[in-house]
Amino acid sequence: MPFGTGYYWGFDPTYLLIIIGLLICVWASASMNSTFGRYSRIENRSRITGAEAAQRILQYAGIHDVHIERTGGNLTDHYDPRTKVLRLSGSVYGSTSVAAVCVAAHECGHAVQHNRQYLPLTVRGAIVPVANLGSALSWPLFFAGLIFSVPSLLTLGIVLFTAAVAFQLVTLPVETNASRRALAMLQETGILREEELRGGRKVLKAAALTYVAALASSILQLLRLLILAGGTRRDD
Repeated sequence: MPFGTGYYWGFDPTYLLIIIGLLICVWASASMNSTFGRYSRIENRSRITGAEAAQRILQYAGIHDVHIERTGGNLTDHYDPRTKVLRLSGSVYGSTSVAAVCVAAHECGHAVQHNRQYLPLTVRGAIVPVANLGSALSWPLFFAGLIFSVPSLLTLGIVLFTAAVAFQLVTLPVETNASRRALAMLQETGILREEELRGGRKVLKAAALTYVAALASSILQLLRLLILAGGTRRDD
C-alpha cells in the first residue's frame, strides 16, 4: 500500500538518514563519556573541587550575583540565565578531577557570556520558544500532512523543524565560545597548569562534538522531511 511518497509500508529508504544520524550521536556520546571518564580519574594539582573552581572563576570575572548549587543526575551541569544559578552535577560539584573543573569552568563561561551580553547567547535565548514549539509540533503536523495529503501541513511541519535546527546551529558558537573562555580562565586563575590544560581541551572538545553530532542528526532529519514532502508532491 503506497504511503504518499511512492514507498510501501515497511520500506522507506529515508530511514537510512535517521540511522546515520543516530550512529553519529551514539559515537559522539561514547567519545564524551570515555574522555570525561578518563580525566575524571585524574586529580588536578590545585586540589580544588568543581564548585570551588566555579566560585574562583566567577570572582575573577567580576561576577558576584551568580549562585552555585548542586543538582542531580550525571553531566546535567548548566547555567540558568533566568535565575542566575549555576548548577553542577554530583560528579562535578565536589570532585577535584581535571574533568570536573573543566566542566564547571565551561558553565562559568556561559555566565560570563550572559554578563557580557554575548550576541549568539542572546539570539539563542530569543528563539527558544519557537524552537520548543518546532520540536513539539513539527513531526505531528508533517505526518498529518503526509497521511492526509495536505501540502500546507507538510510545509508548516518543515518550517517548524527548521526553527529547531536553527536553534542547534546557534548553539554551536555559544558552546565553543564558552569552552574558549573556560580554558583561558582556568589558565589565568592558575587552577590548571599547562599539562592539565591539554587534558581539559580534550574534555571540552569531546563535549563540543556532542553538539555537532546533534546538529548533523537534525540536518539529516530535515533532509528526510524534504525528501518525503517532495515525493508527496510528485505523487500528486
